[in-house]
Amino acid sequence: MPDLHTYAVIWDVDGTLVDTAELHFAAWVKLAGELGKPFTRADFAATFGRRNREIIGALFEPRYSDNEIAELGVRKEEYYKAAARKGVDLLPGVRPLLERLHAARFKQAIGSSAPRGNIDLILSLTRTEQLFEAVVSEEDTQHGKPDPQVFLVAAKKLNVSPGNCLVMEDAVAGVQAAKSGGMKCIAVSFSGHHPEVRLREAGAHLVVKNLEHVDIATVRRILEQPGG
Repeated sequence: MPDLHTYAVIWDVDGTLVDTAELHFAAWVKLAGELGKPFTRADFAATFGRRNREIIGALFEPRYSDNEIAELGVRKEEYYKAAARKGVDLLPGVRPLLERLHAARFKQAIGSSAPRGNIDLILSLTRTEQLFEAVVSEEDTQHGKPDPQVFLVAAKKLNVSPGNCLVMEDAVAGVQAAKSGGMKCIAVSFSGHHPEVRLREAGAHLVVKNLEHVDIATVRRILEQPGG
């Protein structure tokens, strides 16, 4: 049974923990170029936060087989990881909030559409592995955001009721996933991929420029609000 007396915070990665958007964009542009296909800023904004297989299936013609899509996704992520290994920093306010939540005994998990290898690399580079009790990645789900599966799986791994979970997100699809899963949500607009008004319309309980503006009291206040 879920622990109804425990609160949890579930973190998206790209655009929330770290700003690796340009690394992802460059990797997509490189892959698209090899395929003789375009990949624009508009394409990137429209698909940010979605799973690789969904992006490839939606943007690149002709249609590829499932095996080909998987291979293309692996190639794109190798380009991304090679760039990320040169150095990635946590976004403003992230480390202090992670550490304070951990000290206050909030359970914390990663809930991301990214492949597990990407997540492990980011946690290692930022030295934050010890602050998370669970990691949910692309490999753990069948449906991408705005489907709430990734966050619901994280809540189950933490043994916390969805209603006692708060999601940290930066994308409209992620906010929608949190709301659909019956969770609270704080949206971070630092990366600028989604306007603040759209994040609010998607259901974010609070929208901030960065997490320097969020403390334990803020997290607890939102979690104690009635409803999802």
